[in-house]
Amino acid sequence: MEPVYVTGLGIISAIGVGIDESLHSLLSGHTGIDSLRYLDSIHRDSVPSFEVKYSTDSLAAMAGLSISIGMTRTTQLAMIAAREAAKDLPPGDSSVRTGFISATTCGGMREFEEHYYDLHDLTRDGDFAAYADTLDSADHTEKVAAYLGIRDFVSTVSTACSSSANAIILGAQLIRHGHLDRVICGGSDALCRFTINGFKILMILDDKHCRPFDRSRAGLNLGEGAAYVVLERASMVQQGRKVWGELTGYSNMNDAFHQTASSPDGNGALLSMQRAIEMAGLMPADISYINAHGTATENNDLAEGMAIQRLFGDSPPLFSSTKPYTGHTLAAAGSIEAVFSLMAMNSNIIWPSLNYSDGMDELRISPVTEIKTNRSVDHVLSNSFGFGGSNTSLLFSKVKPR
Repeated sequence: MEPVYVTGLGIISAIGVGIDESLHSLLSGHTGIDSLRYLDSIHRDSVPSFEVKYSTDSLAAMAGLSISIGMTRTTQLAMIAAREAAKDLPPGDSSVRTGFISATTCGGMREFEEHYYDLHDLTRDGDFAAYADTLDSADHTEKVAAYLGIRDFVSTVSTACSSSANAIILGAQLIRHGHLDRVICGGSDALCRFTINGFKILMILDDKHCRPFDRSRAGLNLGEGAAYVVLERASMVQQGRKVWGELTGYSNMNDAFHQTASSPDGNGALLSMQRAIEMAGLMPADISYINAHGTATENNDLAEGMAIQRLFGDSPPLFSSTKPYTGHTLAAAGSIEAVFSLMAMNSNIIWPSLNYSDGMDELRISPVTEIKTNRSVDHVLSNSFGFGGSNTSLLFSKVKPR
């Protein structure tokens, strides 16, 4: 099948707006952790989070929206990131079949919470009525597709925390099987009370900065953001255009172990990484770097660490979690970390796993703790694992000069 190239990236998160700001934060070790400023929550001062540092009005202006009523924060984040991803595409050609696939977990839950009681009162009028149907996960997808002028194929993916990684897989499959020529894929999620309260009830939120793969890990920190990649058929990418990499392998495997927990021996994660490497025609020894899912929960880090150890032995590729920079952005995590993986590959840099100090008793391996520059980064695995056992691995490879 024809290769699938990545020709555009776009991102917004707690560490910045766009590729340049994000790169600066990653290089400087700047993280986005802070108290909540824009979300009203009883946990505002007790649960540190990774909030995008702009109000919804500021985001609307950033997206160029003249009317922001009915546009949720999830939608606005998606518009900003998707627009950046698509900014260098050639002028429109009606013969290029283009799709937009976006992922979310909560959609417009944030606005629905805010206007819930208003929406119950049928005698009232007001702007809140514009948010009546924004809880639907597909609402943000349809609005962003219209914003970008995409009509050939529009779809929404919601598979918990692997959602946007699976959106990228779906886009690649549509290209490989000849249905589309170009797809903008990724995901967006805004913080909301439902998410914070839900993870609080599960008792997997840390009241300090998260520590992936560390013995003292006590849970995750939630974040928000959006990221998208542009996938294209290799044959339509003209000489001289920027190519970030090739999506050479991918896999989604379900370990069917538990509703919210991964198999402690990492069966699903192991199969996901194995299948992605096999699809690319590579060997485990060919992998340069693994951007781990690394949530800093007891279960995830044990399962993923065991899977890496089983697949690669006691000398795995350098691996790290970038969630201490951005927090766990739920459905957006897969595409945000895919963007970070492609940035690492293009800069020949490996990002560190912040806050790590003590190894886990169950593992003989440990993440990289200092930024590594001037490395040969040719093949990168990006892992995203979601509730329900949805384990996804994406494998990006450098494209040889053409």
